[in-house]
Amino acid sequence: MQPTGLLQERLLALAGTPDDSFRIGTDLVVIAQLAAKLIAPVECASVTSRDEGGYATVAASSDLAAAVDQAQYDDKAGPCLEALEAHYPAAVPDIAATMTWPGFRDTATRSGLETSLSIPLFAGSGTTVAALNLYSRRSGTLSTLTTAVWAAYDPDSTDRWDHDALEAGGRELTAGLIGAVALRTMIQRAITVLSADGTGPDHGYQVLCDRAAETGASLTDTAAQVIEQHQP
Repeated sequence: MQPTGLLQERLLALAGTPDDSFRIGTDLVVIAQLAAKLIAPVECASVTSRDEGGYATVAASSDLAAAVDQAQYDDKAGPCLEALEAHYPAAVPDIAATMTWPGFRDTATRSGLETSLSIPLFAGSGTTVAALNLYSRRSGTLSTLTTAVWAAYDPDSTDRWDHDALEAGGRELTAGLIGAVALRTMIQRAITVLSADGTGPDHGYQVLCDRAAETGASLTDTAAQVIEQHQP
């Protein structure tokens, strides 16, 4: 399937959506389905989120992805949980060789999976709300994408990897992540402005959401307006 730009669009939309919006669930389903279809090395994909004190797969492109996720929930350990709780990508270049997560390793290898990459996803507050899990049956095929994803989460290093080394789906995912990180930076800047009186970032975020709701503007447009209004 050829990239359509929709994966990038959904990642950007998620980054600019208030954390309590009903739209988040829809975005996560679309992101999982498109990642599996568009990224050539990916056999299947899923999205992990918190659920009543635990974890749940809120979107999956196949039962295989959901089963590998569940093995991690049962053990309360695995790359998808690390990405969700530590807020950084978690890559497993050789699943069969990993000693860190035996439940994940055994379930994944029995299913023929050889490598994986879990990516934290965030909504409007900047807090990680989910992890996108990519699974592949081909060893080494996610290494270039892993490098690009790590670079996306570090804006200062985005020029250190070769865009042409990625296939089209991987480029679209990476572009979406780079754009999402940029939006998060802008929104956090607006939150800092709105909490400059010492009320704290939680209050600043709520003020930003309230202003967006009152005007009918998006969270990102509202953040841009706040920053513009407070330029020296």
